[in-house]
Amino acid sequence: MMTIRQIVNSVYSSCSYVLTQDKQSWLVDCGDVDQILPLVEGKLQGVLLTHAHFDHIYGLNNLVSLFPGLTVYTIMAGFNGLLSDKLNFSRYYGDPFIFDSPDSVKLVRDGECISLFEGVEIKAVATPGHSPGCVTWVTEDAIFTGDSYIPGVKTVANLPHSDKELALKSEALIRDMVENRSIYPGHAASNEI
Repeated sequence: MMTIRQIVNSVYSSCSYVLTQDKQSWLVDCGDVDQILPLVEGKLQGVLLTHAHFDHIYGLNNLVSLFPGLTVYTIMAGFNGLLSDKLNFSRYYGDPFIFDSPDSVKLVRDGECISLFEGVEIKAVATPGHSPGCVTWVTEDAIFTGDSYIPGVKTVANLPHSDKELALKSEALIRDMVENRSIYPGHAASNEI
């Protein structure tokens, strides 16, 4: 059975999630690597990005240096954000970030499934609006929404390259997909911090 552990990161209380089963691990978004590492069991198989804003990617260079050959999964707009401190907003945080290992990125398509563990697949669903590169990752029991849907919080769609209309459509799509799945958003609720 897949176990999901939440890390509340130091930058804007963004969340990373370590998924484990049978001594294998996957990561959703990458913030504070020092908090992530103790939760990784066995081999870290890959990183699934919900989007490429700085607060969800800033630990990637450190993580890839610790796990050479690690694959990072995103869509094309997310890939572009990894390579631009302007698109990922890190230049405005005073800590410019460019991903050092673009060859380790695997682009996924909307609707594409990835095998995580024995009997567990995760589906990439494009949910643009907050950012053009937003992806919601969906398993049978869980949905990782990034910043496209945070229960009880209005989706932020007033940033450069955001689109309010697309954000509303994506949020509606996510609500339809939730069904009986547990929701794992991109930021901790105030009562989780």
